[in-house]
Amino acid sequence: MSSQSLANKTVLITGAAHRVGAEIAKTLHGRGANIILHYRNSKTAAEQLQSELNNTRAQSAFLVQGDLLDQSQIESIIRQSTKQTGQLDVLINNASSFYPTEIGKVTEKHWDDLVGTNMKAPFFLAQAAAPFIAKQQGCIINIVDIHADRPLKTYPVYSMAKAGLVMMTKALACELGPDIRVNAIAPGAIMWPENDMDETTKDKIISRTFLKRKGNPSDIAKTALFLISEATYMSGQVLTVDGGRSLNS
Repeated sequence: MSSQSLANKTVLITGAAHRVGAEIAKTLHGRGANIILHYRNSKTAAEQLQSELNNTRAQSAFLVQGDLLDQSQIESIIRQSTKQTGQLDVLINNASSFYPTEIGKVTEKHWDDLVGTNMKAPFFLAQAAAPFIAKQQGCIINIVDIHADRPLKTYPVYSMAKAGLVMMTKALACELGPDIRVNAIAPGAIMWPENDMDETTKDKIISRTFLKRKGNPSDIAKTALFLISEATYMSGQVLTVDGGRSLNS
């Protein structure tokens, strides 16, 4: 692929200030895309990433702030994004809440947060962005999880929300074609959770992969690049990036 294969395209990435979202931003920017970095509270990190990208190519990275759990802000996020370059080619629904919810102790607040960030917000963002993306014959990418198919113990609400996002990917591919392609990426062990995880648990997770190693954020970023640039006849699909872990019973 040409180093400028995404030149003149505008990509909105939710939750772009840290971790996988930031890596996707850097990778797509490196291929010529203009990047809209969405954040909620991570203003300093978002501004640092914006500065880094703009130092490489001036006026190529922009910020948009918004709480994805506030329905009234969804259309504003899309509206602000399209004003930056006058177009929107790609939406990447990356923002996500992730934490355990023990049965018997799940609250409505847990439910609203996990379902809201992992399923509700991606749907309404896609709905608001669709008219703009259709004009560009662009695409939507949802970041799901291998646990959408095989639930993660003590994470029932998160697992259900990601399962809903998988179905949403397929449903939106049906509803938004032929003008918009909609696909998903399901990461496995790419980055460890920000909360503490002991080495024994990490080793056990890695042992269940066939490649016997943890992946990197760049693995997800390169998959996103493929879906945008090369997978022009692919829609409604989930690409699993987990070193074969999901095949291991």
